Amino acid sequence: MTDYKPDPTGWSGALSIYTHPRVLGMVFLGFSAGLPFLLVFSTLSAWLRDVGVALSTIGFFSWVGITYSIKVFWAPVIDRLQIPLVTPRMGKRRSWMLLAQLGIGSGLAAMALTDPLTQMELIAVFALIVAFGSATQDITIDAYRIEAMEDQYQGAMAATYVFGYRVALLVAGAGTFYLAEFQSWSFAYLVMAILMLIGISTTLIINEPEHRSDRIAQQLEQQLEKVIGVQSRASAEQRLTAWFVDAVVSPFVEFFRRSGKMALLILLLIGCYRISDITMGVMANPFYLDIGFSKTDIANVTKIFGFFMTIAGAGLGGVCVVRFGLLKPLLAGAILVAVTNLLFVALAMHQPNLISLALVVSADNLSGGFSTSAFIAYLSSLTHKSYTATQYALFSSLMTLPAKLLGGYSGVVVEHLGYANFFLYAGLLGIPAILLVVLMLRKPA
Repeated sequence: MTDYKPDPTGWSGALSIYTHPRVLGMVFLGFSAGLPFLLVFSTLSAWLRDVGVALSTIGFFSWVGITYSIKVFWAPVIDRLQIPLVTPRMGKRRSWMLLAQLGIGSGLAAMALTDPLTQMELIAVFALIVAFGSATQDITIDAYRIEAMEDQYQGAMAATYVFGYRVALLVAGAGTFYLAEFQSWSFAYLVMAILMLIGISTTLIINEPEHRSDRIAQQLEQQLEKVIGVQSRASAEQRLTAWFVDAVVSPFVEFFRRSGKMALLILLLIGCYRISDITMGVMANPFYLDIGFSKTDIANVTKIFGFFMTIAGAGLGGVCVVRFGLLKPLLAGAILVAVTNLLFVALAMHQPNLISLALVVSADNLSGGFSTSAFIAYLSSLTHKSYTATQYALFSSLMTLPAKLLGGYSGVVVEHLGYANFFLYAGLLGIPAILLVVLMLRKPA
């Protein structure tokens, strides 16, 4: 942890936290985390559609993103297992971060050298490698972010992370579209692979956070080992079982013990919160292309203009979290996402133009930035420092898994019902999240 103590009584003191090296470093780590996401999600959808791949196939391709939703299964390994030769030199967070970044860069380069029409299976394999590396990188960056600074500074860490992440989305979105328009999709993906050097360089520069043992967590692990009967660790089997109990079982027991009766409600809210916007996002770029906008139009309006609206929404969300706490901004974000998704229904039913596209995209990105800022702060508040990677991976995996499963069928919904009905369907999927936040607001803390 850091001993940096800004003056909390004035605006200048509070804003000075953004000059701290670890806070600034999150901009570049956020960039490294955001870059591969669109390249295996909506940008990949646009590439496949542009070369003539069927919508149903594009929808199934979104299942590659399920990798982000099941990362909780290998997060305990990242929390506990050392990489030989590398971890002793770099620390457990930076070593895994570097390995993941090298995998992402290699996967993107391989995708750039593959033809999606004649080598569809290889594209899927390489996209899966990129998604796996990206999910692993997310685990390590999230753990680093929470461990590197004290709780009261996590808002600043999240804000700079979101900024870097959104810059990367701009590059992987608008930048890739521009490069594809004036050169080729393969060239665009090769450039994205080279840009992963930003994350690699940052990982080599930053310092490993301090890892402190927690007495309560140690007692919990000892209790569980005693219940299982492996506390003596006399045999290899007992040592392996004890490791599994400490790394995998303890983080989940700790969360349920700490959260009590609210645990299931919390997990249900996490699983429902992003369903509406993630489901809609699978078909957004194919929709823009199918209604007649050029790749340059899409880049100008949905990527560059939308970027600034997202940053504005994230900033507003961060201020509201400070002013009103966590749950009220969560509720506002859930309502805004569902309502703004319904604006796409009107866009699909009328003759589109750049002005209407800009208005809808502005509202969509403003609400998305707002809800993301509030949600990251909420998820970070749920973790215990002894199990940062595993617990945050659980929350972030659960956050996207239901949405990814539903998103896989988005192309089928469009082909059978049309874009207007699909966006109506995506908007209505936001209702459960709204109801769950309302229910939590009515529960005692």
